[in-house]
Amino acid sequence: MEPTIDTTDLQLQNVYALWDHLAEYSVGDSDAALTHLLGSLATMLSASNVLWSAVVRLPSPKRDDPLLGWRPRLVRLLDPKPAVAASVQQQFDALWSRKLDLSQILSASGDEPFRVRLLFEALPPEWFEGEHYQRHYLDVGHADSISVRIALNDDVRIRLFVFRDAQSRRFSTQDGERLGFVMRGLRWFHRQQLLGHGLLIANAPLTPAERRVLLALLDGQIERQIAHQLNQSPNTTHFHVKSIYAKFGVRNRAALAALWLGKLR
Repeated sequence: MEPTIDTTDLQLQNVYALWDHLAEYSVGDSDAALTHLLGSLATMLSASNVLWSAVVRLPSPKRDDPLLGWRPRLVRLLDPKPAVAASVQQQFDALWSRKLDLSQILSASGDEPFRVRLLFEALPPEWFEGEHYQRHYLDVGHADSISVRIALNDDVRIRLFVFRDAQSRRFSTQDGERLGFVMRGLRWFHRQQLLGHGLLIANAPLTPAERRVLLALLDGQIERQIAHQLNQSPNTTHFHVKSIYAKFGVRNRAALAALWLGKLR
């Protein structure tokens, strides 16, 4: 008789394997690590696409702001098809206007540090007959989603959306619980992602050039090596290094590296 396979246990083993794999990525490979996470989530949940974003709270939001000051700062799509990318851009542009959709308002509401929502449970039936669902779901090949919100501190949140197309079944409560379990174990991972962009503890976000230098620094490269790798002059590299130290409020590489070991201010 063949041994019975506990499917639930197998799913747990896949989650643990994902966590272990993500922990093996170096800081300099944070972009590849994020791509691996999004791809793994799509496979686990039989999803058609995944969107990851970092959302920050404006320092002085207007009193009547329905979004309570929350606006996206970083966005990554697993499969940035032109139609999907254009839809995401349109939605983010709308966040700065008065024309807000109910789904956008609900996403910013509440103070829970961790929240998982199924689309068809979070929104009323009439919403699915409206323009937003047609334009930003059906027209780009999406029919359903699960969203996850993770608060990293009072002013920074991670927002994740996992999508399925019209040919797939709707997400179930069990799908939401599984995604929630995966994401609860990755708060450290999202902190590392945002540290790499100068969010969370830096005095100002990093420029793209500074970020490339930062990731090389954290991989142990010296300035001469970084300059050669990035095809820039040693003076330019040194300027970026000084700017990075100033933004993170540190004086040397050791202090900078300590931020990635959990010694956060």
